[in-house]
Amino acid sequence: MNENLKLIIPTMEYEKEIQDYRQEFLTHGGDMDGCLSLRRMNNISEWIKQVEDFSSPDSCPKEYVPQTQFICVRESDNKVVGVSQIRHYFNEFLEKYGGHIGYSVCHSERKKGYATQMLKMILPTCRELGLGKILITCLQENEASRRVIENNGGVFESTVYEPDEAVYLERYWINLSD
Repeated sequence: MNENLKLIIPTMEYEKEIQDYRQEFLTHGGDMDGCLSLRRMNNISEWIKQVEDFSSPDSCPKEYVPQTQFICVRESDNKVVGVSQIRHYFNEFLEKYGGHIGYSVCHSERKKGYATQMLKMILPTCRELGLGKILITCLQENEASRRVIENNGGVFESTVYEPDEAVYLERYWINLSD
């Protein structure tokens, strides 16, 4: 893959591209991991406000943890091909099931290596946040996500059952101190 991608904190400059990304998931289905409440929000400015609120310990709702949200933009056409977020630390749920990073790639852009590249691009920001190692989880049956994690140095730790969603999640650690 020779596509140039950039990770960007979402702004209204990308309103149409973010809306197109959202619509593709609404049309084709799939989990919008790493997107906060984008699926439920018709108004992109509301989502960007949520992103801003979640970025600071002072404005992040108490039941969540501060996080840094990115959109992954393909430079050749400014298309948002994916999203990712870094959770700065754990609450009880994230420590067991969610991990530090969530990400997704839109349906039309899958199997092009974007998720692998996006995860690789986000790791330096994790280091800047002082994270020495990061936890990433994926559904047990999600072979593509497993490969993305392993291609970025993820080492399998265990499989856990998440009762609210009735799913098995594989837990992987990526050591950032290397």
